[in-house]
Amino acid sequence: MKKYSVVGQRVPRIDGVAKATGEAKFTGDLVLPRMLYARALRSPLPHAKILHIYTTKAERLIGVKAVITGKDTADIQMSRLFCPIKDEPLLAVDRVRYIGDEVAAVAAVDEDIAREALDLIEVEYEPLPAIFDLEEAMAQDAPIIHEHAKNNIAYQISMNFGDIEQGFKESDYIHEDQYTTACYTNCWIETDTCLAHFDSSEKLTLWTPTQSPYILRSEVASTLGLGEGRVRVIAPYTGGGFGGRVGIQPHHCLAALLSRRTGQPVMLKLGQEEIFNMGNSMIIQMKTGVKRDGTLVARTLKVIADSGGYLGIGGVDLLISGLFNTVPYKLSAFRFEGLMVYTNNPVRGFVSGEGILATNYATSTQLDIIAENLGIDPVDICLKNAVQPGYTTVNKFKIGSCGLTECIQKVTENAHWNGKRGNLRKVHSGFGIGCGSVCSGAKGILAHDISAAIVKVQEDGSVIILTGLPDIGQGSLTMLAQIAAEELGVPMEKVIVHSADTETTPIDVGALGQRGTFITGNAVRTAIREVKGQLLEVAASCMNVNIEGLEIQGGRIFSRENPEKGMSVAEGVQVSQRSSKGQPIMAKGVYNPASEPTDPTTFEGNLAMAYSFGAQVAEVAIDPETGKAKLKKMTAAHDVGFAINPNAVEGEIHGQIWSGRDMTLFQERILEQGQTLNPSFLDYKFSTAMDTPEVETIIVETNDPHGPFGAKEVGRGPFMSVAQAIGNAIYDATGVRIKSFPITPEKILQALEEKTP
Repeated sequence: MKKYSVVGQRVPRIDGVAKATGEAKFTGDLVLPRMLYARALRSPLPHAKILHIYTTKAERLIGVKAVITGKDTADIQMSRLFCPIKDEPLLAVDRVRYIGDEVAAVAAVDEDIAREALDLIEVEYEPLPAIFDLEEAMAQDAPIIHEHAKNNIAYQISMNFGDIEQGFKESDYIHEDQYTTACYTNCWIETDTCLAHFDSSEKLTLWTPTQSPYILRSEVASTLGLGEGRVRVIAPYTGGGFGGRVGIQPHHCLAALLSRRTGQPVMLKLGQEEIFNMGNSMIIQMKTGVKRDGTLVARTLKVIADSGGYLGIGGVDLLISGLFNTVPYKLSAFRFEGLMVYTNNPVRGFVSGEGILATNYATSTQLDIIAENLGIDPVDICLKNAVQPGYTTVNKFKIGSCGLTECIQKVTENAHWNGKRGNLRKVHSGFGIGCGSVCSGAKGILAHDISAAIVKVQEDGSVIILTGLPDIGQGSLTMLAQIAAEELGVPMEKVIVHSADTETTPIDVGALGQRGTFITGNAVRTAIREVKGQLLEVAASCMNVNIEGLEIQGGRIFSRENPEKGMSVAEGVQVSQRSSKGQPIMAKGVYNPASEPTDPTTFEGNLAMAYSFGAQVAEVAIDPETGKAKLKKMTAAHDVGFAINPNAVEGEIHGQIWSGRDMTLFQERILEQGQTLNPSFLDYKFSTAMDTPEVETIIVETNDPHGPFGAKEVGRGPFMSVAQAIGNAIYDATGVRIKSFPITPEKILQALEEKTP
């Protein structure tokens, strides 16, 4: 592959120093003149009628500036781009549907007074029958949570690709079983915060951690009945996202309405216990048919997911759990049924691609079981069914670059798979393999997948990039700076990136769907190519040479035939801007991939231009007395197309192995009658530095023809292989299959006891 000077190199993050020194300002660090502080009053009951709300005492408290209840917001329903129905009032009007449902909100001169005001609000409730179990919620006699939802089914999806009945007839072996997941949460360090300011012209500005300022702007404007031009969203430094900060949440609008009511800026910070309510449980029923040689033929998948009191964005989680189950392995026929079910548990949020992770776990576990029952090595069955470049899936995903086979071969070779799998049970150790795939951006939920960029070159030769893509910790701004520096031929320190402000930066769908490198990177590269052409045209005129004979390197424009003859980029800008024409060196770049939105009736369609692939081998050790599983080593290979920054790629792989390991072995929100019992980092179990496994990363480069410099995603793909590798390794070490997350010591010990005669 071509040798580059900036991309492909290990460079430090451009925001590293600011974050390490504390210079970086997050939303909670911001202060505006006359700023007020807000808090929300939440329901202590999972299901109840609201008979009356008494706010007089709170309103009379010195320092309280505003109190709002459902009477003030009765006509406001949360408007989400990713939700097909509007079932969620901003503040509960006549009924609460889960513990934590917002009932009232206050704004005061400081946080202590705001908290005291909440204690002075009295709410009379009439408890209603509540339901917390998925299967019980769908029973004919179950309590009704929403009148429009028969059997409490909030949303339903069906997909049918290929001839499923014929596929099972042609299968020599069929395996069927069920898997369940726990309730999770996103463990970001920065809690949800919003600073809202309605100014005197009735224009709303929001500062908030978000993965998509443009999506949030659209949803807030729609919810509050404002034109989008009256809403400005700014994403300061953001402390994590993991899919859970894509769009609107009630605190955004509550802060905005309190600001409008008081005429002052309002800061609303949620406490840790208020955000520990993201991902709810799933039931996964899967049936797979194969040929005698292990060739996959047909699969049916049914997912029943807990929506909680409202649908939220649960429909997206349900959709992707089905759509992406057709990769990374070939299938001739596939049928999916998905049900999102109302309960009186907290509202489902989006947690780290959890729907894909869970169904991938079921797929890979079944493949491991099938391989053993057919007498096939698990690696061989993975290789036999791995998708290849040029393959079209049964639901019309068109696979371009694909390094899955290479990933499988490299991880098994580096992990010394041969001779170890199946031979270490006596020493309570085991090996397992898992494979995964995700898209690099996608159409489907939105009809487009646009990123735009504006680039201008200043008189000192520095390059300014304006992008709507926020950096949520993944290093996307560094990646964009590398692409710009390489394409223009200037030192990276000359590139400055400004991002994520809907009023000053161009449209970008945002940091979701693993799209930043592929989609926004292409937009930046397009804009840079345009300004490069402008600079070369100026230089060609000044030097009286053909433009085709010029090159830019190290911030200098020169003739290839006579390198001594040239000028700096800064001089080129000065000549252009100071001429009689006064032409600035600037351009825009837009990238909207040529993929197609999925058909809303059949769910077929090539929704992405590129897909990443990965494989991992886990080595685990089991303590036979406690049942504790320890991930000793993970060998991970990921097809990234081209590694723009190998440091960032390896960091992503390490982080996702950590996250996937925790969701597999530790993380679980303990719910009792709709109440989260462990709503803090003290009680919610996840690993520490003491639990860090050895990680060996292998970067596989397939040079995708559509990606910038051949690159594609590494933002979520490595995560998809972790759980199945660990789960299969636990089976290899113990001889028992655990089909529910998390795989706790108690479950392992119980399974071992049941296995013992």
